[in-house]
Amino acid sequence: MSEINKLTGREYKPFTYYGAPDAENVIVAMGSVTETIKETIDYLLEKGEKIGLISVHLYRPFSAKYFFDVYPKSVKRLTVLDRTKEPGAEGEPLYLDIRSMFYESSMKPFIVGGRYGLSSKDTTPSQMMSVFENMKLKEPKNHFTVGIVDDVTFKSLPILPEINVCCSGTYAAKFYGLGSDGTVGANKNSIKIIGDSTDKYCQAYFAYDSKKSGGITTSHLRFGDKPIRSPYLVNTPDFVACHVPAYLEKYDMLKGLVRKGTFLLNSIWDVEETKHRLPDHMKKYMAENKINFYIINATAIAEELGLGNRTNTIMQAAFFKVANVIPYEKAVSEMKKAIYKSYGRKGEAVVNMNYAAVDKGGEVTKIEIPAEWASVKIAAKEENTNIPAFITNIMEPMNSMKGDDLPVSAFLGREDGTFPSGTAAYEKRGIAVFSPEWQPDECIQCNQCAYVCPHAAIRPFLLTEEELANAPEGTKAIQGVGGPLKAYKFKIQLSVYDCTGCGNCADVCPSKNKALIMKPFETQLAEADRWIYMHEKVGYKDTIADKFVNVKNSQFSQPLFEFSGACAGCGETPYIKTITQLFGDRMIIANATGCSSIYGGSAPSTPYTSNKNGNGPAWANSLFEDNAEYGYGLQIGASKLRERIELKMAESLEKSSVNADTKTAFEEWLKNYWLRRT
Repeated sequence: MSEINKLTGREYKPFTYYGAPDAENVIVAMGSVTETIKETIDYLLEKGEKIGLISVHLYRPFSAKYFFDVYPKSVKRLTVLDRTKEPGAEGEPLYLDIRSMFYESSMKPFIVGGRYGLSSKDTTPSQMMSVFENMKLKEPKNHFTVGIVDDVTFKSLPILPEINVCCSGTYAAKFYGLGSDGTVGANKNSIKIIGDSTDKYCQAYFAYDSKKSGGITTSHLRFGDKPIRSPYLVNTPDFVACHVPAYLEKYDMLKGLVRKGTFLLNSIWDVEETKHRLPDHMKKYMAENKINFYIINATAIAEELGLGNRTNTIMQAAFFKVANVIPYEKAVSEMKKAIYKSYGRKGEAVVNMNYAAVDKGGEVTKIEIPAEWASVKIAAKEENTNIPAFITNIMEPMNSMKGDDLPVSAFLGREDGTFPSGTAAYEKRGIAVFSPEWQPDECIQCNQCAYVCPHAAIRPFLLTEEELANAPEGTKAIQGVGGPLKAYKFKIQLSVYDCTGCGNCADVCPSKNKALIMKPFETQLAEADRWIYMHEKVGYKDTIADKFVNVKNSQFSQPLFEFSGACAGCGETPYIKTITQLFGDRMIIANATGCSSIYGGSAPSTPYTSNKNGNGPAWANSLFEDNAEYGYGLQIGASKLRERIELKMAESLEKSSVNADTKTAFEEWLKNYWLRRT
């Protein structure tokens, strides 16, 4: 280590100390959390606190000699942090080692232990502030946890407000994008541009939704004139960008945005409509904190330029325009160099298209914040008593990216790891840019659109005259064709908020003039109430025609796999959906690990659901077993349970200990059981 010191100029020893030479309260820790602690120490040293950190660089073999070489003699209290929980032990590994080392020492500080980063939670300076505050108490809490609200065993430390402890001059930015819209790629380019063309230090973290394409992405960027030591996500940004208008109601994107910070929105509306669309809590926050608010219609620009949903280059240019991290002209020049390098081989037209996107990205509009917004009263959220408690208490906070804020008590009753089925139906992501509009006069009732829909977001319904009369105003239907279907009205219905806008349905439609036309998402919002009526009131008349005869008939059955997080246009999920329409009410699924396990059971979203009788697929995934082996085990288990039932029934019949009705039921079950076995 001494030789490494000579070569690198950095201090490497089994243990190193950082902080006040006369520190009284000291943390012992190892790993990346030590950088977070050092930032917090610098912040608190300026306030006159006597604190420090002993970083462990060599854990095994553990050396008391090297530990005491850096240990301040002034220490009165030690907190040992472990990033693990070891049930059954007296404490975590590093904590036990430190305690045993002091057993025979004349220096015996008060020692407590704690856990951080459990479940991969981010460890922030505010959490380390809480650790130092704990050491000031008359009786510091031992065996505590930070970053979790433990209201069951009450072992957690208080969660304090987030603070900015980065070096002065550090600029932090946060970007909310949609998987596959290019946001992450654009931000990686921004880091390269700033890092390669200036002397600034750069850092980037990217957080991805498990839904991948179509899921949310968050990019966390920092730039500064001094080295950046923060190994945690941005929580007090100077700049926030929202690349997806639908996120306004879904996420608290302004949380932590500093006073006089900047908010950039990809808005599909004009200035006045944008003001109207903003949630009240955003209006109030922007007015109270004097936020600089900019908008640009990157969606329309991308469509105009032929870029589809790739708004990334436009939003990247807009960021450089309003953030002013580097001169805008320099940023434009560097962006165009990167474009030529990336797309030069694809031809001049593609290069010029992206050049135009860069130029258009500078056309941002600043919206002045009305002073009266500071007085906006935020109405309490209306509670929907029809929504299950799991959705309200667990799923909605998780989907709003507030899952880390959930207390331990929220998961009581979920110790076995099971989640209820059918939760994906409550997400209503609304991520489509374009959605299909049904043209009843052109429809030939083939149901191909429903068959190929990857998310079961478009379905055929059969209605009686009475059901059609009671439908929401403006509901159109046509006369059913084919055998028993003639007695009903036929309608293709879209669940607009579950549609991903892939266009598979419109592409597959064999009708001459197309019975489905892709229209802007906002023009189809009226279908939301109509969907509820069709799904809940009309229901699925799957006994009218034999669903095993052809594809058309199969689509009148309720899909028991719906609204998954699969990519838009996925080619796998239509097969799964159709299987559940045929056999879903008695399926047990042993899922392999891969795409199908992610969109099949990505917490808290479960696309497998049940029918009106409560029957549906039971789904499980084993990460450490081959799925065929895992499924075989499930099958053997089910067979053994049936054999046990058979023995119990046979025993009861031999003893004549059941009444006549029960005897008949037992005999019928046994007869069918043996028929299935043979």
